[in-house]
Amino acid sequence: MNHKKVLLFYPPYSGKPLGPPLSLLSLAAPLEQAGYQVCCIDAAIEPAYLKRIASEIGDSICFGVSLLTGPMIRQAIESSQLVRRLQPQLPIIFGGWHPTLLPDQTLESGFADAIVRGQGELTFVEAVQRLEVGESLEGVAGVSYRHGEQIVHNPERPVVNINTLPLPAYHLVEVEAYAKACGVRKTVYASSVGCPYACNYCTDTIFYNRRFNALTAQRVVAEVTKLVERDRLEEVSFLDSNFPVDVKRAVAIARGFTETGVKFRWTFQASTDLLCRMSDEDVQLLGEAGVSHIGFGTESAAEEVLALMNKPHQKIADMFEAARKCHKAAIKATFNLIIGFPGETDAYRAETLRVMGEIARQFSNVSFSPNIFTPYPGIAVWDKLRELGMGEPHSLEEWANMPLGRNLLPWLQGADYQRVKRMLSYFVLNHQIRRAMLRTTLSPLRRRFSKALTAPLAWRLRHKFYGFPLELWMLQLKQCLALRRSLLTGESLGHDLEKIC
Repeated sequence: MNHKKVLLFYPPYSGKPLGPPLSLLSLAAPLEQAGYQVCCIDAAIEPAYLKRIASEIGDSICFGVSLLTGPMIRQAIESSQLVRRLQPQLPIIFGGWHPTLLPDQTLESGFADAIVRGQGELTFVEAVQRLEVGESLEGVAGVSYRHGEQIVHNPERPVVNINTLPLPAYHLVEVEAYAKACGVRKTVYASSVGCPYACNYCTDTIFYNRRFNALTAQRVVAEVTKLVERDRLEEVSFLDSNFPVDVKRAVAIARGFTETGVKFRWTFQASTDLLCRMSDEDVQLLGEAGVSHIGFGTESAAEEVLALMNKPHQKIADMFEAARKCHKAAIKATFNLIIGFPGETDAYRAETLRVMGEIARQFSNVSFSPNIFTPYPGIAVWDKLRELGMGEPHSLEEWANMPLGRNLLPWLQGADYQRVKRMLSYFVLNHQIRRAMLRTTLSPLRRRFSKALTAPLAWRLRHKFYGFPLELWMLQLKQCLALRRSLLTGESLGHDLEKIC
């Protein structure tokens, strides 16, 4: 029996996996350095994850779960209940975004004995070392825990430069299992954490306190190319909140990849203003280095809404310029849109779609991903949301039942919401047809049909007439209208916005 074993679990989530759970691999690496054996269970590739947990938990020091806000909390609770039943005395530790943002509420649920807040690599190792010898978690910086009926919050752990942390434990990854699940040999990688901006809808501001903490360009190039060659990877998705915050570093990474001669595709997220700080030659270098897609958090093209979102850095002109630079470098781009932000009017939405439509007409490389505003825990606008009648979940279980991507906004219901769904669907459909017509492989018959369909779609958008949506009924039957797209890869996230009609 191995008494130096730690069991880590990542609950399931909807959609194809981007790759292995980086949160678990990042925790596993320093644990292994400290002499522990780590077992990682990812529900994305382990359908019978409860059975696997049951088989591994017996000789473990503790059970750790990393989780985000939303439905995956249900499986975190389910797994916790299983462990409680099988090993009542075994410590259960939750970590990740949701527990960090709501530590009291998470611990009050009783499903976790302790929480690792924020940057968890060093905190978790120290916690495991205490638990191994039966000591209390008192004084372990970055930990909150239950002491009887009391909840104790230890002091914050000082943020460490991520260059001092080891490479995540990629050697634990079942590469072939993820290749099968993803449909391509790919992985995820984080070259930085944090973003300097303070957008009112974003939890990154709370989690990282606007600090940009980045690996050196040299380390990124060395680690990524080694992973690509070792595992024969085709693609790497960079999980950075805002990859090009340090423009010189971003360019140095691209140049480093090019100089190694290792070929692979990579993708990242960025704000348009940062890409606009790069010259055309810099962006061209990104393309030559393998960048195939960039996701941009444009959110709105109405100046008034951008002000409400606290996005003074986001300029309309930069949206056009970022699209142009990407188009010139043969890089696909996805522009994210947030619909229903408090204070947004129908006129502001129409202006956003007008501007985005103009971008689409000029640059065929751009796609759009409209999303209904989701109120995550701790974001800066919660006071305003409460004023508008938004009900805030008051327990871990209630957050688990929060259907992310669905409309929960009291100010956007009934006929207004129906109108918004159709407006967005017609906008995306018109854009997809225009892009399809650019394909040389399109048959003459389908080309004529597509051309005939664009005229009424354009008329609907111009006159804001969304009644009797015959086109949408037909497409809904075929499930061929891709409304939402991944901001990291640009891939379709399915026929969403609930039921369009």
